[in-house]
Amino acid sequence: QVQLVESGGGLVQAGGSLRLSCAASERPLSRYAMGWFRRAPGKEREFVAAITRSASSTLYADSVKGRFTISRDNAENTAYLQMNSLKPEDTAVYYCAAYAGRSSYDYTRSYGYDYWGQGTQVTVSS
Repeated sequence: QVQLVESGGGLVQAGGSLRLSCAASERPLSRYAMGWFRRAPGKEREFVAAITRSASSTLYADSVKGRFTISRDNAENTAYLQMNSLKPEDTAVYYCAAYAGRSSYDYTRSYGYDYWGQGTQVTVSS
C-alpha cells in the first residue's frame, strides 16, 4: 500500500503562487505516473495535471495550462505542482494520485489511479 502525503496548500491572494508537494512512502516513485486532481466546493473532482514515470511527458487541463507546472523528483520520491498566477476559481482541495498501469492510459481519468493522498486545501482570495 503506497501512502501519498500532500503538503504546501494554504491561503493566497489572487495572482500569487503556491507549490504543492506529494511525498510517496514507497520506492521507487518511478514505478508510477503521477497526477494532480482537485475538487472545488459543490463540484466534481477534476483533472489538473499529470506526469509520466520518467517525466518525459506532461499533461495539463486547459484551465491551468501556462500557469501550473507539474514535476517530479524520483530520487526524492516526490511529485510537485507549481501553481502561479492563481485565481479564485483555483480554490479547491488538491489531491495527488499514483498510477501503476499501462503507459497508454488516459491520465485525465481519475478512476484508474491506484493510490490517492488525503488532499490539501488551496484557497485563493480575490
